[in-house]
Amino acid sequence: MPAPGAPTPALPAPTLAQRKRQLVATELTETALQLFAHKGFEAVTVDEVATAAGVSKRTFFRYFASKEDVVVQFLAGMGADIRTALAARPAGERPSAALLHAVSVPLAACGDHPERTLPVVRLILGTPALLARFLEHEAGWREELAGELAARLGLDPAGLYPPLAAGMALTAFETVLCRWSEDAGSGGGGVDPLALIAEAFGVLAPALDAVRE
Repeated sequence: MPAPGAPTPALPAPTLAQRKRQLVATELTETALQLFAHKGFEAVTVDEVATAAGVSKRTFFRYFASKEDVVVQFLAGMGADIRTALAARPAGERPSAALLHAVSVPLAACGDHPERTLPVVRLILGTPALLARFLEHEAGWREELAGELAARLGLDPAGLYPPLAAGMALTAFETVLCRWSEDAGSGGGGVDPLALIAEAFGVLAPALDAVRE
């Protein structure tokens, strides 16, 4: 175990094979999500995704168990970004500020590349099966964020505050995604998801920062 204060050992660089696998996975994900978004989830076959990505159907199934699994992994990435961002915030930071920063990370990525992310967000919110998976993942995120909040604030994880605070933050996140998607779908496009989430947290901050045991 490293001595206190010693630098954290660097992780080994990925091998050529690992880098190649990651490139293929990324290409499959991008291709599949864009096809789903523009043609409809049910209309796209695994064969189409594989052909468009320049790989075989067998290769697709090395990376994903199904079409739905592509979207599930996209959602898992959003949740991991939120959790990692919250864990990295300064220990003494107000809960509202820490949670705002955490949920802003995937929203910033959406706002930076709307041509890629907006069709996918609209696909997920507008497809009942995918929306159900989104809500399922969101429930898992809430549990993870509640645990992180409890640890940061020295609270009982079984108390009311951690899950309520996590739920408020994620409700704001989901509401902003819906508003952003609807605005663009109606010909808007001027709504900034980061401005929306900041506005939402302006409403939530007094409750989030009134921490009680």
